[in-house]
Amino acid sequence: MATQQENFSYRLWRYDGAPGELIPLLQSAQDHFGYIPRRAISYISSVTGTPESEIYGVITFYSQFRLRPMGQYVIRACAGTACHVSGAKMITETIEDEIGVGVGETSEDGLFTLQTVACIGCCSLAPVVMVNEDTHGSLNPASTRKLVRKITRNARKAGKTKATSNS
Repeated sequence: MATQQENFSYRLWRYDGAPGELIPLLQSAQDHFGYIPRRAISYISSVTGTPESEIYGVITFYSQFRLRPMGQYVIRACAGTACHVSGAKMITETIEDEIGVGVGETSEDGLFTLQTVACIGCCSLAPVVMVNEDTHGSLNPASTRKLVRKITRNARKAGKTKATSNS
Protein backbone atom coordinates (compact mmCIF):
# COMPACT_ATOMS: atom_id res chain seq x y z
CA MET A 1 0.00 0.00 0.00
CA ALA A 2 1.40 3.39 -1.00
CA THR A 3 2.10 5.95 1.68
CA GLN A 4 0.36 9.33 1.70
CA GLN A 5 3.67 10.96 0.67
CA GLU A 6 3.96 8.57 -2.28
CA ASN A 7 0.36 9.28 -3.29
CA PHE A 8 0.92 13.05 -3.14
CA SER A 9 4.25 12.87 -4.99
CA TYR A 10 2.89 10.43 -7.55
CA ARG A 11 -0.12 12.64 -8.28
CA LEU A 12 2.16 15.61 -8.86
CA TRP A 13 4.57 13.54 -10.97
CA ARG A 14 1.84 12.24 -13.25
CA TYR A 15 -0.02 15.56 -13.51
CA ASP A 16 -0.85 16.08 -17.18
CA GLY A 17 -2.76 19.34 -17.07
CA ALA A 18 -6.15 17.69 -17.30
CA PRO A 19 -9.04 19.79 -15.98
CA GLY A 20 -10.30 18.64 -12.62
CA GLU A 21 -6.93 17.51 -11.24
CA LEU A 22 -6.54 20.37 -8.77
CA ILE A 23 -8.99 19.01 -6.19
CA PRO A 24 -7.43 15.52 -6.09
CA LEU A 25 -3.99 17.16 -5.74
CA LEU A 26 -5.26 19.25 -2.82
CA GLN A 27 -6.86 16.18 -1.25
CA SER A 28 -3.56 14.31 -1.50
CA ALA A 29 -1.68 17.23 0.05
CA GLN A 30 -4.15 17.39 2.92
CA ASP A 31 -3.99 13.62 3.44
CA HIS A 32 -0.21 13.87 3.64
CA PHE A 33 0.16 16.96 5.84
CA GLY A 34 -3.15 16.88 7.75
CA TYR A 35 -3.91 20.30 6.25
CA ILE A 36 -2.67 22.23 3.20
CA PRO A 37 0.44 24.22 4.12
CA ARG A 38 1.68 27.19 2.13
CA ARG A 39 4.65 25.21 0.80
CA ALA A 40 2.29 22.61 -0.72
CA ILE A 41 0.28 25.36 -2.40
CA SER A 42 3.46 26.85 -3.86
CA TYR A 43 4.65 23.44 -5.05
CA ILE A 44 1.29 22.58 -6.63
CA SER A 45 1.28 25.98 -8.31
CA SER A 46 4.76 25.47 -9.77
CA VAL A 47 3.94 21.98 -11.07
CA THR A 48 0.50 22.79 -12.50
CA GLY A 49 1.00 26.39 -13.56
CA THR A 50 -2.14 27.30 -11.62
CA PRO A 51 -1.78 30.67 -9.88
CA GLU A 52 -1.59 30.41 -6.08
CA SER A 53 -4.53 32.82 -5.83
CA GLU A 54 -6.69 30.37 -7.79
CA ILE A 55 -5.56 27.49 -5.59
CA TYR A 56 -6.44 29.50 -2.47
CA GLY A 57 -9.82 30.24 -4.04
CA VAL A 58 -10.54 26.52 -4.41
CA ILE A 59 -9.29 25.74 -0.89
CA THR A 60 -11.43 28.42 0.73
CA PHE A 61 -14.50 27.55 -1.35
CA TYR A 62 -14.67 23.91 -0.19
CA SER A 63 -15.17 23.33 3.53
CA GLN A 64 -13.31 20.00 3.37
CA PHE A 65 -9.97 21.79 2.97
CA ARG A 66 -7.98 23.22 5.87
CA LEU A 67 -5.18 25.79 5.83
CA ARG A 68 -4.19 25.14 9.45
CA PRO A 69 -3.49 21.95 11.38
CA MET A 70 -6.43 20.51 13.28
CA GLY A 71 -6.33 19.29 16.85
CA GLN A 72 -6.24 15.62 17.66
CA TYR A 73 -9.81 16.02 18.90
CA VAL A 74 -12.10 18.09 16.70
CA ILE A 75 -15.12 19.25 18.67
CA ARG A 76 -18.07 20.19 16.49
CA ALA A 77 -20.69 22.05 18.48
CA CYS A 78 -24.13 21.98 16.89
CA ALA A 79 -25.73 25.37 16.30
CA GLY A 80 -28.93 24.05 14.69
CA THR A 81 -32.35 25.23 15.79
CA ALA A 82 -33.04 22.45 18.31
CA CYS A 83 -29.59 22.82 19.86
CA HIS A 84 -29.79 26.61 19.80
CA VAL A 85 -33.03 26.70 21.79
CA SER A 86 -31.66 24.01 24.14
CA GLY A 87 -28.58 25.97 25.20
CA ALA A 88 -25.97 25.37 22.49
CA LYS A 89 -24.40 28.78 23.09
CA MET A 90 -23.79 27.91 26.74
CA ILE A 91 -22.27 24.57 25.72
CA THR A 92 -19.95 26.24 23.21
CA GLU A 93 -18.89 28.85 25.79
CA THR A 94 -18.17 26.08 28.31
CA ILE A 95 -15.97 24.30 25.77
CA GLU A 96 -14.16 27.55 24.95
CA ASP A 97 -13.47 28.08 28.66
CA GLU A 98 -12.21 24.52 29.12
CA ILE A 99 -9.89 24.35 26.11
CA GLY A 100 -8.84 28.00 26.08
CA VAL A 101 -9.65 28.78 22.45
CA GLY A 102 -12.57 30.13 20.48
CA VAL A 103 -14.54 28.70 17.61
CA GLY A 104 -12.34 28.05 14.58
CA GLU A 105 -9.16 27.79 16.65
CA THR A 106 -6.86 25.00 17.78
CA SER A 107 -5.42 24.75 21.29
CA GLU A 108 -1.70 25.41 21.72
CA ASP A 109 -1.07 21.83 22.75
CA GLY A 110 -2.64 20.61 19.49
CA LEU A 111 -5.21 18.61 21.39
CA PHE A 112 -8.46 20.40 20.48
CA THR A 113 -10.00 22.26 17.56
CA LEU A 114 -13.41 23.83 18.15
CA GLN A 115 -15.90 24.30 15.33
CA THR A 116 -19.59 25.03 15.09
CA VAL A 117 -21.76 23.26 12.54
CA ALA A 118 -25.23 24.04 11.24
CA CYS A 119 -26.75 20.72 12.33
CA ILE A 120 -25.40 17.36 13.43
CA GLY A 121 -28.72 15.62 12.85
CA CYS A 122 -29.37 14.42 16.40
CA CYS A 123 -32.03 16.98 17.28
CA SER A 124 -33.73 14.74 19.84
CA LEU A 125 -30.48 14.78 21.87
CA ALA A 126 -30.04 18.58 21.83
CA PRO A 127 -27.74 20.20 22.68
CA VAL A 128 -25.19 18.02 20.91
CA VAL A 129 -21.47 18.02 20.15
CA MET A 130 -19.37 15.60 18.17
CA VAL A 131 -15.84 14.81 19.26
CA ASN A 132 -14.22 13.37 16.17
CA GLU A 133 -16.81 10.74 15.20
CA ASP A 134 -18.44 10.31 18.63
CA THR A 135 -21.73 12.09 19.36
CA HIS A 136 -22.52 13.41 22.83
CA GLY A 137 -26.00 14.72 23.55
CA SER A 138 -28.32 16.09 26.20
CA LEU A 139 -25.43 18.22 27.42
CA ASN A 140 -25.34 20.90 30.09
CA PRO A 141 -22.34 22.95 31.23
CA ALA A 142 -21.39 20.43 33.94
CA SER A 143 -21.54 17.37 31.65
CA THR A 144 -19.67 19.30 28.96
CA ARG A 145 -16.86 20.20 31.38
CA LYS A 146 -16.71 16.57 32.51
CA LEU A 147 -16.47 15.35 28.89
CA VAL A 148 -13.68 17.76 27.93
CA ARG A 149 -11.73 17.08 31.12
CA LYS A 150 -12.01 13.32 30.60
CA ILE A 151 -10.67 13.61 27.05
CA THR A 152 -7.83 15.85 28.25
CA ARG A 153 -6.96 13.52 31.13
CA ASN A 154 -6.95 10.43 28.91
CA ALA A 155 -4.83 12.16 26.26
CA ARG A 156 -2.29 13.24 28.86
CA LYS A 157 -2.11 9.74 30.31
CA ALA A 158 -1.47 8.40 26.81
CA GLY A 159 1.17 11.08 26.20
CA LYS A 160 -0.79 12.62 23.33
CA THR A 161 -0.40 16.24 24.40
CA LYS A 162 2.49 18.62 25.04
CA ALA A 163 0.87 19.79 28.28
CA THR A 164 1.67 18.06 31.52
CA SER A 165 -1.05 16.86 33.82
CA ASN A 166 -1.60 18.98 36.91
CA SER A 167 -4.39 16.89 38.36
